[in-house]
Amino acid sequence: MRGGAGRHAAGIAASALLLALYARWPQAWPLGAFVLVPWCLALDDGRGLRGAVVSGAAMALAFVAVVFGWFGAAIAGYVGLGTASATAVLLVLAPLLQPQLLAYAAVRHIAGLRYGAGMRALAAAAAWVACEALWPKLFGDTLGHGLHGARTLRQAADLGGAAGLTVLLLLVNEAIACALARRRGGSRAWATPLLAGVLLVAGTAAYGAVRLASLQARPAAEAAPLRVAMVQASITDYERLRREMGAYAVVRHVLDTHYALSWSALRDHDADVLLWSETVYPTTFGTPRSEDGALLDAEIRAFVETAGVPLVFGSYDRDADGEYNAAMFVEPGRGLIGAYRKTHPFPLTEHVPRWLDGPRLRAWLPWAGSWQPGNGARVMPLRSRDGRELNVVPLICLDDVHPQLAIDGARLGAEAILGMSNDSWFTGHPQGARLHLAVAGFRSIETRLPQVRVTTNGLSAVIDETGEVQVRTAMGDEAVLTATVHPQAPVTTLMVRWGDWVGRAGAAFLLVLALAGMRTRPRSDDARVPVAIEGHLMPPPVRALDAGLRLLAGAGLAWLAVDMLLRTGPQVASLVQLQVFAGMVVLPWLAAGLLRVATAAGIAPDGDGRVLVARGRRIDLPAATTTLRPWRLPWPCAGVDLETGGDERRPYAMALRGPHRVQRLVDAAGSECLVDRRHPVLARFADARDAGRRRWDHPLLKFGAFPLLPALVAFRLHQIIAFGGPLGEWQTFGAGAWWTALAIWWASWSLGLVLFAAALRVLLEAICLATTWRCPAGAHALRGGLEHAARLVYYLGVPLWLAWRLSPGAG
Repeated sequence: MRGGAGRHAAGIAASALLLALYARWPQAWPLGAFVLVPWCLALDDGRGLRGAVVSGAAMALAFVAVVFGWFGAAIAGYVGLGTASATAVLLVLAPLLQPQLLAYAAVRHIAGLRYGAGMRALAAAAAWVACEALWPKLFGDTLGHGLHGARTLRQAADLGGAAGLTVLLLLVNEAIACALARRRGGSRAWATPLLAGVLLVAGTAAYGAVRLASLQARPAAEAAPLRVAMVQASITDYERLRREMGAYAVVRHVLDTHYALSWSALRDHDADVLLWSETVYPTTFGTPRSEDGALLDAEIRAFVETAGVPLVFGSYDRDADGEYNAAMFVEPGRGLIGAYRKTHPFPLTEHVPRWLDGPRLRAWLPWAGSWQPGNGARVMPLRSRDGRELNVVPLICLDDVHPQLAIDGARLGAEAILGMSNDSWFTGHPQGARLHLAVAGFRSIETRLPQVRVTTNGLSAVIDETGEVQVRTAMGDEAVLTATVHPQAPVTTLMVRWGDWVGRAGAAFLLVLALAGMRTRPRSDDARVPVAIEGHLMPPPVRALDAGLRLLAGAGLAWLAVDMLLRTGPQVASLVQLQVFAGMVVLPWLAAGLLRVATAAGIAPDGDGRVLVARGRRIDLPAATTTLRPWRLPWPCAGVDLETGGDERRPYAMALRGPHRVQRLVDAAGSECLVDRRHPVLARFADARDAGRRRWDHPLLKFGAFPLLPALVAFRLHQIIAFGGPLGEWQTFGAGAWWTALAIWWASWSLGLVLFAAALRVLLEAICLATTWRCPAGAHALRGGLEHAARLVYYLGVPLWLAWRLSPGAG
């Protein structure tokens, strides 16, 4: 192994070791400031974009191995695979499970080609949190969760959530790495970044101390508290028990155990409310499947009537669309008052998307679940027999790793979080249960809502509004845990006002940075020598990545088009469509743009020869010995391979557009050395396509600014109809709701116009290709005419169509 590769591998190994310690013990939270420092120093070796991406994949593999290695054994026990096989699958999927590491490494390299250490660190941190926001992970894990053990620092999560703390840790790691890299440059060189890191930590700690003091100084709640008793029965592995005892006997055993523990809670703890864990009643409640099921339902209702207190328990709900993992709320004298349906069922084991489901999948994965996802947060009341009431937002298992559900509950008036989970598959892996508890604790910090959390066999807990776990059970214990909860209006936080905003802000920052970079033209080392020809240095792997990103964006558009045609009609009917548009169309397009920024290059004259100027390097091209070979397939754009002769023959792949640029490359080389390997029809088609682009086709104008015009018209009309005036929603629900609604209208119009422009483009390209095949001489003229016609249809046709739709006689 070469020395550079060995040092790089050592950096990854050192960071992986620090991450293992950081994730395993809450007391190791100070390591968060150093966990990525060895890897960052390894990334500074200058291995290029491809090397950075490979390093990110290697870091993802190491991260999953040391932090989530237990998950392979846990899932193996659930699905019946061998531990080695399940772990191998887990490691193969590591780049998909931790994609933020690849995004971090790639963006860090790209930003470093143009900006200094500070901007590079900001861009890389933005890529990390943006990737985590746009590519949700199984456990919702992020680096900031490791700061749950830091009582003061974690209070800043009410500003930006756990993602905000991740940004803090990434910037501090970068500051320390920068200081170490500059240690030989004098005290001023290394002290500046180190001081910046210290100030970041000190500022966050100061905010946390002030926040803790303000929470402790709050006046006592006037309303009388409620005592919520959590029953942890420690009955696990229902499937094994069902095989041994039979289905009815298992349900009988589970209910009898919970009845006994509940009577203990009422007798010894004076409980006002009883809380059982997720899926404790493993059949439908309220819609029984059999006569035995109806009798058991009646038995639970009778127990609630006799006990005289409300009962919340995990069960199944059912309607015409299928079954749901649900929390049932039963009150004495009222019976079942409502149910909350789990919004985020676990992938595959609980829910299989319809597009993936089918007999073949069920044959391959017989353990795959069939529950449907619920429809979001719901606030439910807990009422004592003497009239005291507490409004809670229920979160079932995986729900508590998604910040937005708790935030929505706080906005709907919740006074506490009610968590329910079946963590029985963590029985042999308590590290997973500890991670789940820490993640759940951040929901209380972000919303400043206290939390009662019951699990099947641990860790049940009581969490206050500072995220402190006041008391918890042990794994495997049969226990009753009682919490005293005071009904009180929570403290308003920035997270509740803005939502889970850090990831979106990171994506917006990257977009602005990419657009600013796209405006920059490559320059030669000598500023007095102008660049004659601009393009992009794109070797085959980079070209394949660029093509893959554009194919992904095209596939996303195709999926949206088919979905609208078959299901919703020619309109945006749900936020899911906008999420797909952002994740599968906009994000790949942005990544492709960043790739073009990183590979920008140009040809500049330099005496008798020529120089290929790429970012950060200069390549001499001998004038008389350079051969140019246009790419056979001019996609995703046209380009040429520059092959230099002499003693060191080396090809350089350069993407550029238009035949005039190829000719200028020939002239720059100093001789007629153009070797065209393209099919004549394909060559004419590509040359005509690339020569026909104008500023009116710029994506920011076409799909960013222009859709805002019809969106404003439609949004204003909607506001008048729905709220009585242009600012009706602002006056009713506040500025945040008004701006959010406007953003949704703008995004919807942008999606619609992207699909419309895509349909026009497909039609135009088909006509041009057919014409070029039949009449090559007229390819350029036809292309120019059709491009102008398409622009008129787009920029004039859409406003005219909207005006017609809004006219009184349009129907």
